[in-house]
Amino acid sequence: MAEEGSSARTNIHRLALATPAMPRSPRSNNIDRLLRDWAYEPGRPVVRRAVGEDGRELLQMRVDMGVLQLETTGRPDGEKPEGFPTYYDLLVSAAFQEGTEFALNAERQQEVDREFVQFYHRRICWLTLNEYERAAEDAEHSLRLMDFSSANAEDRDWAMLHEQYRPFVLFHKVQATALTRLQEDKPEAAVEVIGSGLQSLAAIFAQHGAEEHYDEDLFVVKLREMQESIKSQFHIGPSLAEQLADAVATEQYELAAKLRDRLARKVERK
Repeated sequence: MAEEGSSARTNIHRLALATPAMPRSPRSNNIDRLLRDWAYEPGRPVVRRAVGEDGRELLQMRVDMGVLQLETTGRPDGEKPEGFPTYYDLLVSAAFQEGTEFALNAERQQEVDREFVQFYHRRICWLTLNEYERAAEDAEHSLRLMDFSSANAEDRDWAMLHEQYRPFVLFHKVQATALTRLQEDKPEAAVEVIGSGLQSLAAIFAQHGAEEHYDEDLFVVKLREMQESIKSQFHIGPSLAEQLADAVATEQYELAAKLRDRLARKVERK
């Protein structure tokens, strides 16, 4: 029995020696220390700038159990789908070439989903870093992709999965554009941007027959608060559009006509 036990232990020892050890990751591929030194904070975006080995600018976002790394130009993942800057650009070209045969099949829908998520993450990065103009650009890309998807999708349920986020993306675009105007020391322009954005949000609510929910919508409330804050801080009076609405409401039709003419001339100058 002792010999059998000794033999068994010898075989186990030999087996252990024969079993290859888990390879250790090269130091350059190990992000363990990075994750330890850069804590994830639930409920708030944790973002930083980084520099690639070739010197290019990068963005990094700390997420639960990991890190997202994003390119600052083109697609956030750095890919060029079939040579195009983004998948949206590829789809526009494909639709032009294929004509009536063009369809957003399951594979294309999956790629659209990926691009939406990527641009969302980068938009959050830009907003966190106060890079408002770049945040607005990424929001605009998402809105164009949303427009294209809604116009060409045969699967309406899939299209609505993205359409439900249109007010959110539009809110980010309006907010970021207004903040860009403030960075340019143009508070009046910032107020106008918000006013135009509120009109666009109202149109979305009307399109879906939800006008009664417009005034209580969180994005509408926040944009109005932002608009009033800018007006108060920079001592900006009512806009021409607001003066016109007030004149009509109080039946001052002669004044309303003059304001309407001034507003039309202002639009023409743009």
